[in-house]
Order: sequence, then structure tokens, then C-alpha cells
Amino acid sequence: MSTKKTETTESGLEAINDSLTSMTNKVQDNKKLITICSLAVVAVVVIILAYVYFFRGPGINKANDAIGTADLTLAQGNDSVALAQYMNVADEYGYDAANRAALQSAILLYQKGDYEKALDYLSKYSAKEEIIGSAAYSLKGDCYVNLDKLQDAVKCYKDAISQSDENPAYTPYFMLKLARVYAALGNHSEEAAMYKEVMTKYPAYGSANNIDVEKLYDRAQLQSEAK
Repeated sequence: MSTKKTETTESGLEAINDSLTSMTNKVQDNKKLITICSLAVVAVVVIILAYVYFFRGPGINKANDAIGTADLTLAQGNDSVALAQYMNVADEYGYDAANRAALQSAILLYQKGDYEKALDYLSKYSAKEEIIGSAAYSLKGDCYVNLDKLQDAVKCYKDAISQSDENPAYTPYFMLKLARVYAALGNHSEEAAMYKEVMTKYPAYGSANNIDVEKLYDRAQLQSEAK
């Protein structure tokens, strides 16, 4: 009886020891895993910091310096030289400076009458801001109007209206542009609808800008009914 108890006790102790050994091994394995994961996280952080301080930071500064030079050249009235500088920033650099340079290049190209090339640089521009972004879409529409691609212009002016987010100074301006394109397309019902929307949503816009929107609406409505 005593022998059996001893054997049972020893068996129990061995089982406990085995269990403790297994738990210890698991803890050690977990520590190794945690250490490996920690080292991996540290490595990623080091890579990110290296990119920010040694690559991205200097890259941003270089791009900002380049567009600053172009801005100064433009302010001095040297449009053609400034255009070349803006185009270089847009083509060769990244970051926000390149984005703005693309838009500035498009504006100068439009002023020169080079509408196709202006569209090329507008395609590089990412419209983010409410006002500047909507103006970029409008400029794209203007390019298409000058190239007699009116259906493309319609889409651009619609984008400008959407991007401007009901700004009372800009949204009705883009709506009137769209109305004129509808008129050129002979779509007078849509033209009239645009004028009607301007009168309804922005009743003060016409008088503030010496535009008789109601008269434009009446004419478009008559032309629509005459069809």
C-alpha cells in the first residue's frame, strides 16, 4: 500500500515537472517570438526614419527650392523661362511641389494657346483642394472648348461644379460655363436648366456680377420650346 502511494506520488511529481518544463519551454519560445517581432518592428521604424530624413526630407526641400525659383522667375515677368522651370519640377520631382508645378505649367501653356500640352500637364495634377481643384477642372474644360471637344468640356465643368462643393462664388460661375457649352451643343433644355439652378440656388450671383441670368434663362427656354 505504501509502495503504491509512493509510486503514485512520484508519478504525479513527474507529471507536474513535465508540465512545468513544457510551460517554461513555451514561455521561452514566446519570448523568442516577441523578441523577433520587436526587432522586426524596430527595423521597419529605422527604415521609415531613414526614408524620411535621408530621402524624402531632402527630396521635398529640393522640390520646394526648385518651384520657389520658378515662382520668383514668374514674379519677375519671365513667363517662358518660368514655364520651363515649372515643367521641369512637374516632370522631374515629386511631392506637393510637383503637383502645383503641373497646374502652373498648364495655366501658362493655356495662356500661350497650347491647349493640348496644357491638358497633358493637367493630367498630372491631382485636384485636392475645393477651390484650386475645381478651377483646375474648369481650366481643363476651357482647353477642350478651345479644341472644339465640347462633350469632354461638359464632363470637366461638371467635375468643377462637384469639386467646388456649392461655393457661392465659384459654383455658379462653373454652372454658367456649362450652360454656354450646352448652348453651343444646341441642348437648350439643359442650358435652361443650368440657368434655372443658378437663379434658385444662387439668386444674388447674377446681380453681383452684372449677369442677367433670368434673361439668359428665358432665351434658352424659348429656344428649347421652339425645337
